Amino acid sequence: MKLINHTHESLTEYVVRQLAAVVPDGSEDQMRQVIGRHVDEALARIGHCIDRVAMWRAGEFNYLHSTQYCQFLYYLSNTIWRNERDGQAATRLFLLNKALNAIDLFYEIDMPPVFFIGHSVGIVLAKATYGNYLVLYQNSTVGRHLDRIPVLGDGVILYPNTAVIGGSTVEDGAVISQGTSVIDSHAPARSIAFAGEAGKLKFRRAPEALLSEYFRL
Repeated sequence: MKLINHTHESLTEYVVRQLAAVVPDGSEDQMRQVIGRHVDEALARIGHCIDRVAMWRAGEFNYLHSTQYCQFLYYLSNTIWRNERDGQAATRLFLLNKALNAIDLFYEIDMPPVFFIGHSVGIVLAKATYGNYLVLYQNSTVGRHLDRIPVLGDGVILYPNTAVIGGSTVEDGAVISQGTSVIDSHAPARSIAFAGEAGKLKFRRAPEALLSEYFRL
């Protein structure tokens, strides 16, 4: 994959300098070493994602593309956590992502291999089951309640100001329309969920080709 205006080494240094500004705890040398061990894997993961997002140029990573960089920081923090269980290093990257992109995406969360963020501001994601080819927009929330954890299938779209909470199941290809909350409820496969009266959900059939607007399928 081509890195726009960067090498793997210079990208590592770029992240370290940002961390020094956001979390000025003198950990630059430590973070430089940790990131250097895992940046290749993180770039491979974001590269896999980039190649499948329809509106992104395949084979290129641009650190100035805010969504690509947001997802890269998640993959980097998650890769470090998976490989080394280094919570301090992963937390610093989580905080950097939160400061830059206003997203709450913790490094322990298992995001799918391919997902797309339209706008990151206000997105809050808890530990849940996330299917592949997920689409997220601003102010979308996925949250557990006590021991009830949401399950999202493949090809789910969460439009702005949506929420999936508690023991909800959102099946493959389901779309949660803007401003709709799914709370301890079920959204059928390939449906569009709307807010109805008294908090009840209403559904209609989702367009067949909707997901192809976002991904190379």
